[in-house]
Amino acid sequence: MGMSTHIQGIVPPDDKWKKMKEAYDACNKAGIDIPEEIEAFFNYEIPDDKGVIIEVENHEAVQKCSPHEMAEGYEVEIAKLPKNVKFIRFYNSY
Repeated sequence: MGMSTHIQGIVPPDDKWKKMKEAYDACNKAGIDIPEEIEAFFNYEIPDDKGVIIEVENHEAVQKCSPHEMAEGYEVEIAKLPKNVKFIRFYNSY
């Protein structure tokens, strides 16, 4: 079993996010399909209360690095990330 590391940028909720989440929750509560526009807004995932998730692994701000032998990771140049990204999430999956 292998492990992979992922990086996401997170844009905190704004008024549009809050309205989309309201609509998402209302559809779920009513038991109806969530409209495509709302699904796409949340990247076809369950909305994350932290905000909008942006995949940044392939962004110019992120570079793979090997700080020393038997170590691999990423370096993130904060200034190159989109200005609205306020959090960076690193997670491992198996």
